[in-house]
Amino acid sequence: MNQFYHKDIISIKDFDKESLESIFSATNKIMQLDPAERREICKGKTLGYLFYEPSTRTRLSFDAAMASIGGNSLGISSVSSSSTQKGESLADTVRIMSIYSDVLVLRHTLDGSSRFAAEVSDKPVINAGSGTEEHPTQAIQDLFTIKKEKKKIDGLKIGIVGDLKYGRTVYSLLYGLGNYDVDVHLISPESLKIRSDSVYEIKKRLDFAESTDITETIDELDVLYVTRIQKERFPDEEEYLKVKGSYVVGLDLIKQMKDDAIVMHPLPRIDEISPDVDKTKNAKYFEQAEYGKYTRAAILGLTLNENGF
Repeated sequence: MNQFYHKDIISIKDFDKESLESIFSATNKIMQLDPAERREICKGKTLGYLFYEPSTRTRLSFDAAMASIGGNSLGISSVSSSSTQKGESLADTVRIMSIYSDVLVLRHTLDGSSRFAAEVSDKPVINAGSGTEEHPTQAIQDLFTIKKEKKKIDGLKIGIVGDLKYGRTVYSLLYGLGNYDVDVHLISPESLKIRSDSVYEIKKRLDFAESTDITETIDELDVLYVTRIQKERFPDEEEYLKVKGSYVVGLDLIKQMKDDAIVMHPLPRIDEISPDVDKTKNAKYFEQAEYGKYTRAAILGLTLNENGF
């Protein structure tokens, strides 16, 4: 039985290890399928996207994923080109888009937006980023990348560095990692530490250590997950300027890492990873983006086919 059929994907907290592993299996299957076979998975199906917040990778990743499994996409990629400009409510936009689509993908600036959309839509809703809360398909992509590149997740030492306060990819990744036996180190400026209101819930899932110094554990890490310090989420630009450029991963840092350690980033990057790192065998952020297309294709295929594929 396909547990994902017609189900909303709002939070990574709704996934256990078994369900994550089943998505990883489906992703591997999609990667191995002949392209002609792959295009039969969602032939004739339509993905509707509603992006109230700028995005390149996530929207195009869903678009490319849907095309690769034979479906098509339509939607709003910018608020300025939609009826939102005329004052149309999110509820009405979601209802209209669900008429035109088989599955909806929503990115919105407000916390709780995807859960609200799921309540008013009669088609499954996939959260592509809701305010500062979560980005579940990014976490699935990230976990798949770790498993694919390191051949396992259990037993790894994972460092997450940068903006841990506002970075929603961080929260989804931590909730997802809570299903595995991992050693997590959170590295950030004091002002960008993980939000205190989330600590209790995350601590129920996994233990983690906090630090402001990236060099403390760099030589022990199997995975270094780097995040951008997000200027757009700071209420005060002065506060942003104080922490801008706090951590830069360059060749000097790579040389201190384990030979087989991997460096990840949800992208876009600004200056937190030097372009020199791109050429090293440790850099896996572009592979991570490619895996995102396949994991999302698997998620869409499972969501839209009652018996899986």
